[in-house]
Amino acid sequence: MINVTQTFLPPQEEYQKILSESWNKKWMTNRGVLVKRLEQKLSSKLTINNVILTANGTLPLQLALRSLEAKGKEIITTPFSYVATSSAIVWEGYKPVYADIDPEYLTIDETKIEALINKNTVAILATHVFGNPCNIDAIEKIAKKHDLKIIYDGAHSFGVNYRGKALLSYGDMSTCSFHATKIFHTGEGGCLVSKNDVVHKKLLQSHNFGHVTSNTFEHVGINAKMSELSGAMGLAVFPYFDTIILERKKVVDLYNNLLDFSRLKKINLREDTEWNYAYYPVIFNSEEVLLKVVEELNKNEIFPRRYFSPSLNMLPYVDYIACEESESVSKRVLCLPLFVELSFESIKQISFIVNSIVS
Repeated sequence: MINVTQTFLPPQEEYQKILSESWNKKWMTNRGVLVKRLEQKLSSKLTINNVILTANGTLPLQLALRSLEAKGKEIITTPFSYVATSSAIVWEGYKPVYADIDPEYLTIDETKIEALINKNTVAILATHVFGNPCNIDAIEKIAKKHDLKIIYDGAHSFGVNYRGKALLSYGDMSTCSFHATKIFHTGEGGCLVSKNDVVHKKLLQSHNFGHVTSNTFEHVGINAKMSELSGAMGLAVFPYFDTIILERKKVVDLYNNLLDFSRLKKINLREDTEWNYAYYPVIFNSEEVLLKVVEELNKNEIFPRRYFSPSLNMLPYVDYIACEESESVSKRVLCLPLFVELSFESIKQISFIVNSIVS
């Protein structure tokens, strides 16, 4: 069986050796030594400050939104993302307002944002889709003009550099997921990055129940802390990250050479992007063709993923705003299997099946 992804696992003895440091101290949570060490390593690799590790990749979105302190207001966002992006907005008491996507880059269409801004708008929450950067310059210009905050959902963005800088360094706040399916993972986890030191301090407190000291509190908080178990996994995976990127690039290069792009479309990466090969999305001419491909792949025990579907503006708990491009793409996009140990023969088989259907 071939799934859309497969978790990269370091040698078990390496994980256990790292974990033993906290195990022997019997200190397994509450920002132990391993979590703090991983934060430092990630900050150094990304050349960014103010990294907070969290228990999962959705909590950073919730913390970032809660820090705006504008419950009931509107957040302009993308309809083409994982459901967590919109769910976090609704969960935190805001109203998502959808700007359609650019059909080439699949990120939010920056030309559609300004028309949606009104007196209730407080922020733009945009997703770097499949690790492809948004039009950062245009979004920053709009946000500055209208005094809005920018939050980037960078769930797929670890390891991506844009214009020579870590993609997670852009925006007022950026989030990332370290779920087991991601290219860098901690089993389950995520991180939150903030530019402003004052905001960072507040977020640090907020992710730990609001603690200022062991028995003093300034504002409400939740338990979003990463455990030492996850921190150890991150530290064990970390030395392999460059190898993971290289191996995934090999898979992507093979797909690029084998698939028939006269009848398929692949992601168009924004200029000046050093990509991380996080996903391999292909866009079919119709949903009918996509379903035929999925059916045939499934018959061969191959399980791609319809990622992202549905378009989020069509969720039952949000106000519908027509987003023609997102609604169209979400019906026709499919992520093919991509992971470090995916064999050449499997890639050839997948490509052959896809080509045979689309042609």
